[in-house]
Amino acid sequence: MTNRYAVILAAGQGTRMKSSLYKVLHPVCGKPMVQHVIDQLSELQLTKMITIVGHGAEKVRAHVGDKSLFALQEEQLGTAHAVMQAKDLLADAEGTTIVICGDTPLITAETIDALLQHHEHTKAKATILTAYAEDPTGYGRIIRNEDGLVEKIVEHKDATEEERTVKEINTGTYCFDNKALFDSLSKVSNDNVQGEYYLPDVVEILKQAGEVVSAYQTHHFEETLGVNDRYALSQAEEIMKKRINKKHMLNGVTIIDPSNTYISADAQIGRDTVIYPGTMIQGASTIGERCEIGPNTEIKDCQIGNDTALRHSVAHDSEIGHEVKIGPFAHIRPQSQIADEVRIGNFVEIKKTSFGKGSKASHLSYIGDAEVGENVNLGCGSITVNYDGKNKFLTKIEDGAFIGCNSNLIAPVRVGKGAYVAAGSTITDDVPGNALSIARARQVNKEDYAEKMDVHKKS
Repeated sequence: MTNRYAVILAAGQGTRMKSSLYKVLHPVCGKPMVQHVIDQLSELQLTKMITIVGHGAEKVRAHVGDKSLFALQEEQLGTAHAVMQAKDLLADAEGTTIVICGDTPLITAETIDALLQHHEHTKAKATILTAYAEDPTGYGRIIRNEDGLVEKIVEHKDATEEERTVKEINTGTYCFDNKALFDSLSKVSNDNVQGEYYLPDVVEILKQAGEVVSAYQTHHFEETLGVNDRYALSQAEEIMKKRINKKHMLNGVTIIDPSNTYISADAQIGRDTVIYPGTMIQGASTIGERCEIGPNTEIKDCQIGNDTALRHSVAHDSEIGHEVKIGPFAHIRPQSQIADEVRIGNFVEIKKTSFGKGSKASHLSYIGDAEVGENVNLGCGSITVNYDGKNKFLTKIEDGAFIGCNSNLIAPVRVGKGAYVAAGSTITDDVPGNALSIARARQVNKEDYAEKMDVHKKS
């Protein structure tokens, strides 16, 4: 099999985005654009992948990590100049190189693979990925000869009236014979208005040398969308959202209102799960089978078991078991582990807490920095007082304990197995197993107090 390489152009700042965030790091369905491109390329088992970085180089490197090699374009002098920065890593290699922009998040591995196969089958030195555009205004046109080979690429502003009627456009993605690419790059001139070195000039150089230049037309124009401004970003988001939702629905997930459901590209959802409107599932979340999620629920980087329901709630960076009921209006904060058959009710906040099987916190509670055993009942208004203004402390509630309503557990503290805490207590010391702890002021009744107060008022 021919060696295959990829060069990803990700050096531009993207001034039209009008943002302090570098263009290729703008997210589409929760993932930076350049990451979408790299993830699709990674499916093709390439020999080598090189990302050309410039503006925001360190942030792009930090995000992409070891999924790609990098080359730095210190000055942005055009697309040909950008590819030339990969010379030390690629120039002498045999094989095929695909050059693709990091701001094309909708491109798929299937389309890239089809382009590579077409390029290798036609034995071309260069192959252009093209698409059919209903309105090709502003795009370079692909002019073919009688044999279907590319005669030339003509920019819209330079095209004749006849050439402007052509609706096959240049998408800006190319395949090259690698050695021919780098040989031709050395011949590219910057004799143009912008004073830059343009990659399409390589195609013209190869054409004039009598080499075969081919084109592969994708049937999916939307895949070729390049994001240069916030409007195009919103278009990409909408297309990606529909693509992701369709995939899940075809895999057996019910999405009640796809237009108001937002699922990340990396999320996994089991069959017969129902997603209600207003739901956002972000990051690498995994949701089991037969779950009910939403409405108006936000889940990020969570692992959720089967037969679990979250309604009108937020859950981040946590593990949630099977047959769990959460919400409405609950907040599961990071580093929480919710075991099976747990009930987290309305206006309950859980933070960095392990919550044992069958335990319940049904109303109006804050449980933070805690270890809650199995079959524990936390009454309405239960609070683990975990913070003294400087440090966080741990609360341990062992299996079968019962915490009465409006109880404060002042950490560090332990409530033993099977113990009871009376309603309204403020617990500052450990409670032994099977004990009843009452920590509140004794009730005092002032007889006839209301009448006395009434006399004073009259006087």
